[in-house]
Amino acid sequence: MDMAYLADKGLVLLGCGKMGSAMLQGWLADGLPAGSVYVQDPYPSDWVKATGVHVNADLPAAPAIVLIAVKPQMMAAALPVLQAMGNGSTVFLSVAAGVSIASYQDILGDQTPIIRAMPNTPAAVGQGITAIIGNASATEAHLDLADSLLSAVGQVVRLDAESQMDAVTGVSGSGPAYVFHMIECLAKAGEAQGLAPDLAMALAKATVAGSGALAMAAEDSPSQLRVNVTSPNGTTQAGLEVLMNETTGLPDLMHRTVTAATERSKELANG
Repeated sequence: MDMAYLADKGLVLLGCGKMGSAMLQGWLADGLPAGSVYVQDPYPSDWVKATGVHVNADLPAAPAIVLIAVKPQMMAAALPVLQAMGNGSTVFLSVAAGVSIASYQDILGDQTPIIRAMPNTPAAVGQGITAIIGNASATEAHLDLADSLLSAVGQVVRLDAESQMDAVTGVSGSGPAYVFHMIECLAKAGEAQGLAPDLAMALAKATVAGSGALAMAAEDSPSQLRVNVTSPNGTTQAGLEVLMNETTGLPDLMHRTVTAATERSKELANG
């Protein structure tokens, strides 16, 4: 991140809920001066107010970047304030779900550099993954800046087209909820086999978290890691024969789950 440029021009954070706060914490830890950050939020937390950033103060005329992290339903009220910054050097980076680049261009002007991003909730612990795509006015340098800012809360990947955002929503945007439900189901299944609820939940959480960490750290693919754990005719194989059944198991269920979320994302985008 070009700290000097950001510090000089300023960074506006529109909305500072969980996602905004997680990013702000990462930026300040990376050395961004609190005085160069302008937070606009109707209900700023005590933590935000204590960081030394500008809270609901007058904004710089042409900040380096405006990061939009408000709920989509708050967007209409928030954006007109920023219209004067459109069609200029200010980059608009949106992490608001479901709001298209075209929607921003309608309000801010079609010469405005706009980057749309889809982060996910593990960003709150620095373990997120965010997909980004820019409009025609967003340069490689703009994308690099967005990449640097979003890297404060995890990995960043770049898309080839905005149309891919619906599938990203179905996989990584909504995906944490699928995994949380898997933890619930794994724990309940353990209870059904005689484990105390607290013990079953501790085992399920640690197993999913540890497996995810291993999948990220290992050179082997998840398929190979699965094979490594599976002894012939052993306990894991017995379980996997149920889970991997093509018609009644996880493959079809996960396909239908991601499809449903992706289709709903398309419906919401089309109003």
